[in-house]
Amino acid sequence: MLPALARTARHHGLFTKAGVRGFASQVSEMTVRDALNSALDEELARDDKVYVLGEEVGEYQGAYKITRGLLQKYGPDRVKDTPITEAGFTGIAVGSAFAGLRPVCEFMTWNFAMQAIDQIINSAAKTLYMSAGQINCPIVFRGPNGAAAGVAAQHSQCFAAWYSSVPGLKVLAPYDSEDARGLMKAAIRDPDPVVFLENEILYGQAFPVTPQVLDKDFVLPIGKAKVMREGKHVTLVSFSKMVGYCLKAAEQLAKEGIDCEVINLRSIKPLDRDTLLASVKKTHKIISVEEGWPQCGVGSEISAIMMELAFDELDAPVLRVTGAEVPMPYAANLEAAALPQIDDIIKAVKSIA
Repeated sequence: MLPALARTARHHGLFTKAGVRGFASQVSEMTVRDALNSALDEELARDDKVYVLGEEVGEYQGAYKITRGLLQKYGPDRVKDTPITEAGFTGIAVGSAFAGLRPVCEFMTWNFAMQAIDQIINSAAKTLYMSAGQINCPIVFRGPNGAAAGVAAQHSQCFAAWYSSVPGLKVLAPYDSEDARGLMKAAIRDPDPVVFLENEILYGQAFPVTPQVLDKDFVLPIGKAKVMREGKHVTLVSFSKMVGYCLKAAEQLAKEGIDCEVINLRSIKPLDRDTLLASVKKTHKIISVEEGWPQCGVGSEISAIMMELAFDELDAPVLRVTGAEVPMPYAANLEAAALPQIDDIIKAVKSIA
């Protein structure tokens, strides 16, 4: 195989343990890590205003190897290693976006972005409004969000609800490789600030991808959810890693005659109300699932939407399956108890099915 062709195949996840996946195949597999990496690579190549900055994104190839190979390909002017100062490099990124560049600002974890929350909210999110539409901020803030494994209270928080409450921000949370590629490209091309919430546990997970997903111009619409599984008895709505949990719960429940519809939100802000409402009009029951804390969570907003816009369609109370109201414990058994599990989803469904 020609070296260039081999590199392309490897880059797009077309190698398997048995050798090279056939190019004639309509479906291949790609990890979420490679999906994000390839999306960044293609957008850097597409637009010379795009650049990446953050801690260890260059020489170290990224803490989770999302930026692997980009420094060698695009050089230090477009893949910038920064000091350990989130407030500082986020401010630089926001300022450069005001000046017309398109930065992709990586946080090693979204927990560390709390050091830069003034730059994200008071500068990036509000300036378009405060300038009467004269100054926009085309920036992507990205990194792993929510729980990983064994990293305790200060590295496990879900920020989906936090940032989705802020006018001026768009908030995206990919689940699979299709989401990761399509939403990352959409975020980079968007004229406004986008909070991009990834999940560390999903980085190494491989998902099927079609040739369409691998196209360099594949872009998913912001604000549009995806029905992952059709069903008629109960709607399960979630985002990020919990989508996989909902799908597994739905598989088990199907064996007992309970047919669940599973919705992958993809976009936390704006929320796709139309897809949620269409599903509830069919199933008449809905359960939200998220890793974050219960009060003022994403599920709270979904519950409010159902009360306001679909009350007469509901045959049971809207239920929420969430993380426990506690800082994340370090011990593995307590960590598991603090996070939603597949059995928790199954129990919730059976309580209203």
